[in-house]
Amino acid sequence: MNKNKEKIMQLVFLAAACASIALVAMICFFLFANGLPTIGKIGISDFLLGQKWRPNNDIYGILPMIMGSIYVTLGACITGVPIGILTAIFMARFCPSGVYKFLKPAVELLAGIPSVIYGFFGLVVLVPFIRDTFGGTGSSMLTASLLLGMMILPTLISVAEAALRAVPDSYYEGALALGAGHVRSVFFTVVPAAKSGIMAAIILGVGRAIGETMAVIMVAGNQARMPQGLLEGVRTMTTNIVIEMGYAADLHRDALIATAVVLFIFIMLINLTFSYLKGKVVQQ
Repeated sequence: MNKNKEKIMQLVFLAAACASIALVAMICFFLFANGLPTIGKIGISDFLLGQKWRPNNDIYGILPMIMGSIYVTLGACITGVPIGILTAIFMARFCPSGVYKFLKPAVELLAGIPSVIYGFFGLVVLVPFIRDTFGGTGSSMLTASLLLGMMILPTLISVAEAALRAVPDSYYEGALALGAGHVRSVFFTVVPAAKSGIMAAIILGVGRAIGETMAVIMVAGNQARMPQGLLEGVRTMTTNIVIEMGYAADLHRDALIATAVVLFIFIMLINLTFSYLKGKVVQQ
């Protein structure tokens, strides 16, 4: 009887795994089947390196959106990753139990806030703050980077904290036995031991930042041109798709699907790069 149950559960798990793979395969097939011919029709160089996006004139260059996505994601990493990792270290090794009871639910609450709420916060708080402090319209690359840096914090903190707590206590105790203090033991023994999990947290955070759409639409300015500076508006690949897909047709629609193909490949390259770096870190 138990063997039959095990076989049934194995089949259930296999079916679930196959369903996940099938869904990914279907998405890939749809994107590449519709996007690659369009890229060939427009021209690879004109599409990827073109600096003008003018659908009315059948000009489809997505380099401004590619650079906008890169800059905004880098800005989010610069602002969010240090704060997230240091917060995770504090929660895992320094936070008093009384404070942790309030801090942990607060981090989990951040993860559950809808993107449109983050965007509304950025629109009514960050945009006026940037405008009054640094000038410009406030809807800019800097605003989008700050907002995305805030949005990736829950993922960074949760995954990095779990990695830090997974380090055996013997590592920490051994460092103390050798004469290191609490802070030194944490930063020079526990943190290096958890570097694989911390790298995974960064990968997930970058994926969240580059794939975010709604919040970026509300604060980035959405100007389809090459990025001019931190205080100027930008448009990312995700926002370009969402803004124009509702009324796009024919080649315009196909160009947006091709943009999704580039975004898909872009995310895969980032994940492969981080996975390679993660493997190097583990070997060290």
